[in-house]
Amino acid sequence: MIGIFGGTFDPVHNGHLITLEFVHRALSLECIFLIPLGQAVHREQPFANAEYRFEMLLLAVAHNRDFVVDDREIRKKAPSYTVDTLTSYRKEMPHLPIAFIVGSDAFNHFHEWHKPDRILELANLVVMQRPGHPIDNNETTLELLETHACSSHREFIQSPAGKILPLEVPQMDISSSDIRRQIHNGEDISEYVPEAVARLVRLHRLYSD
Repeated sequence: MIGIFGGTFDPVHNGHLITLEFVHRALSLECIFLIPLGQAVHREQPFANAEYRFEMLLLAVAHNRDFVVDDREIRKKAPSYTVDTLTSYRKEMPHLPIAFIVGSDAFNHFHEWHKPDRILELANLVVMQRPGHPIDNNETTLELLETHACSSHREFIQSPAGKILPLEVPQMDISSSDIRRQIHNGEDISEYVPEAVARLVRLHRLYSD
């Protein structure tokens, strides 16, 4: 089973890496593909351009074989829907189990995504649950969890698609928005991002204006 995690990574930080490493180990994934967003569909566009965000991600995982950085959404040069990205993966890997990794905040709005049923035909979902960020206890979400439930990690790992696994992950009090604010205020961010990322941010004065 492979993992797929898409994000703005604006910028990538240690919270991303530590949490995803936890998921990688918990599910014994072959690797996790990290997909930086190209163009947003229903939200504000990223602060840093796609090339810088891609480069920061490459630097952040340069010595970690558990992660593979994939720029397919950037190369698309058009708004990216999750269903389209997963369709492209499924064409390349028709039989391999896929775990699409999302946070509980995103999952709470999954029913509003573009073609959510098709997404579950293409992949499984891992829902990362951080302390204080529960899955909504509403009828829509509960029905979704019940319909696509799996009885064990083993069943999830062996399923090509269609299963949903809530997974408790460590709490990481780091956010990209906080890091951008710290950079803007001239504060040191070396505690929160890999050193290579911090150097790139300083070199190009990202998020300073």
